Amino acid sequence: MTVTHEQRMQKKKAVIDDKIGTAQEERGVLLINTGNGKGKSSAAFGVVARALGHGLKVGVVQFVKGRSDTGEEAFFRPQPNVAWHVGGEGFTWETQDKERDARAARAAWEVARTHLRDPAIGLVVLDEMTYAFKYGWLDLDAVLVELRARPPMQHVVVTGRAAPQALRDAADTVSDIGMEKHAFQNGVKAMPGLEF
Repeated sequence: MTVTHEQRMQKKKAVIDDKIGTAQEERGVLLINTGNGKGKSSAAFGVVARALGHGLKVGVVQFVKGRSDTGEEAFFRPQPNVAWHVGGEGFTWETQDKERDARAARAAWEVARTHLRDPAIGLVVLDEMTYAFKYGWLDLDAVLVELRARPPMQHVVVTGRAAPQALRDAADTVSDIGMEKHAFQNGVKAMPGLEF
């Protein structure tokens, strides 16, 4: 007997409807976008657009990026429900000053803590935060305490390569974005509107 497309979709619908029926908890979610591929921050800013579309207030803290000419900042910063903070000093291979980078990360973390304690903010994006753990600029255990103590309906997205296992374990959703190939590897410059 051949199974038709309609029969497969009916079976799939029953499985999905069952999962929807059992997922009844409503609370803030901790999402990690990590991995070596392109699109971690871009995915987070897509979530910012969704949150704004639902009337949520958003706090964005950028931990590494030091430039203020990105398309996402130009678009989102003027929005009335967005608090945007560029806290980085630039990529570590550019600054080459570990203590300066650590000071910048600690200052950005203080801004982030303010957002994480504000129940009026529905989404907090901690962009490129994983580098603060990789280089020892922030204490992961202290950050996890703050993430767990945030308002119950607040969502958080953390981006950056090499998310530490303890952060992954604390998260509700982890997306590990891989890279098959990247235009930069073939000599294509970072292009406005795509890379920044």
